[in-house]
Amino acid sequence: MMVKSMMKLVDVRLVKIFVLLLVCQNVNCDEHNHIYEEKDEVVLWMNTVGPYHNRQETYGYFTLPFCAGPKESIDHYHETLGEALQGTELEFSGLEIQFNVATPKTQYCKIELDAKNLKALIYAVKNHYWYQMYLDDLPMWGVVGVIDEDTKDTFYLWTHKKFEFGFNGNQIVDVNITSESRVKLELGQSVDFTYEVIWRPSKVNFEDRFDKYLDPNFFQHRIHWFSIFNSFMMVIFLVGLVSMILMRTLRKDYARYSKDEDVDDIERDLGDEYGWKQVHGDVFRPASSPLLFSALIGSGSQLAFVIFLVVIFTIIGELYTERGSLLSTAIFVYAATAPINGYFGGSLYARMSGRTWMKQMLVSAFLVPALVCGTAFTINFVAIYYHASRAIPFGTMVAVSCICIFVILPLTLVGTVLGRNLAGQPDYPCRVNAVPRPIPEKKWFMEPAVIAALGGVLPFGSIFIEMYFIFTSFWAYKIYYVYGFMLLVFVILLIVTICVTIVCTYFLLNAEDYRWQWTSFFSAASTAGYVYLYSIYYFFFKTKMFGFFQTVFYFGYMAVFSIGLGLVCGTIGYLGTSLFVWKIYSTVKID
Repeated sequence: MMVKSMMKLVDVRLVKIFVLLLVCQNVNCDEHNHIYEEKDEVVLWMNTVGPYHNRQETYGYFTLPFCAGPKESIDHYHETLGEALQGTELEFSGLEIQFNVATPKTQYCKIELDAKNLKALIYAVKNHYWYQMYLDDLPMWGVVGVIDEDTKDTFYLWTHKKFEFGFNGNQIVDVNITSESRVKLELGQSVDFTYEVIWRPSKVNFEDRFDKYLDPNFFQHRIHWFSIFNSFMMVIFLVGLVSMILMRTLRKDYARYSKDEDVDDIERDLGDEYGWKQVHGDVFRPASSPLLFSALIGSGSQLAFVIFLVVIFTIIGELYTERGSLLSTAIFVYAATAPINGYFGGSLYARMSGRTWMKQMLVSAFLVPALVCGTAFTINFVAIYYHASRAIPFGTMVAVSCICIFVILPLTLVGTVLGRNLAGQPDYPCRVNAVPRPIPEKKWFMEPAVIAALGGVLPFGSIFIEMYFIFTSFWAYKIYYVYGFMLLVFVILLIVTICVTIVCTYFLLNAEDYRWQWTSFFSAASTAGYVYLYSIYYFFFKTKMFGFFQTVFYFGYMAVFSIGLGLVCGTIGYLGTSLFVWKIYSTVKID
């Protein structure tokens, strides 16, 4: 049965491709190579419609009582996984458009405003519905209607679409739409929809045709440059401060401990030793819940590599210009880097003397996918209830599940085996005592929970401004393209995180508390808590989002984003701190 089902799916896909080939037969039109000859057909796709203030609450264009043109319909299939996950629902407009052939004002369909259609259109106009179209992979946006500014209870529908296309040689380099001819929405009204097409030669190069959608005045504002400079100065200050304080303090500690070596054992037992050296027999004791801890470190290591690689690929390939490419690339890179997860998590678990390594590998492999897919599928039920285009198709769910089971899991297993065999032997400079040392009482601000809560303040301060630009590009109508800024801010964040967690760990060890593993992780991961708090502020004071669907979508995916950022920061903080701890204890001579 499974084989027959798969063959049926393949047959359906072949039929769709065959239909597209029939439409473009005997011509060279192709929206994939973007090369046209005169009078070649140019396909106009209608995508989605939805409230302007709720960018993610989108529905199929023809869910509103719009009508298509007379031309025979063409089915569109999702070409990439990212396109399907982002809710792209392209439907053929039915409009006759030929390359470099002007079309005068032409009626293409008519609707009658009965009670149901009138109610739907008035609701759309009230909530400032907009719609999106694609022509040759270039997006256009139009407004459904307008409210009379004087009466506030009279609604008009735009019925004429005026298209202006620019071409350079045999390629389309510019698309624009102007909405005209408003008609008052009244019961029983007959509405004629018309369109016209104007072609103009353009000097814009094909490689630069996407530049009009970018907003350099926003992203390259002086505030953005100042925030980068401010974060860079913070890095210099923190690195210098950490180096000065720790080196001077450690030099004094080394001198004191070297002097103490001349003291006989009786005086040493009387308590002349104090500080971080006292816990040398417990500092390398395995963290509590080593399976979970190693899974978090493995997942965080993989996410750090994914972020770095995706940003680099985006800078090189300008992935933000193609529909769904960025998300598809991120999924591919995440699947391909699964061995990193297994290597870091598996080797750490082995060094902590973990025994159930298969269980650890499974937790590590499915930790992030379970978080993301669980959130996405939960939100998907809301999207299905609202009949929104963001509802993930069942086939896409199956595809994602297959990637997790047949790609990510085996690669994580390979990384785990390599990690256990190549880096799984503990090489601690101090042996671990059989009996744990009692942790002395200390002041409240030296408690691990307080240190962890305060540790994320400075890292959050280094990315605060960049978060605003990222949030605005995702939740509003900006296209984020300054990935060079993002890469620099990401590097700055990692450096600040390492410096802060080293200082926090040093204070903790000086208080003779050897529970530094989880403390270093949470003191860095707490950055995510501040990011999520900022997202709450952003939702209420920087946006005009409304409705249950958009609210669930916003806070659900912001939680996923914050947790992912917390995993990355916590992992980097722990790895940097572990090198610091290993270094200071390997330098001191301990009997």
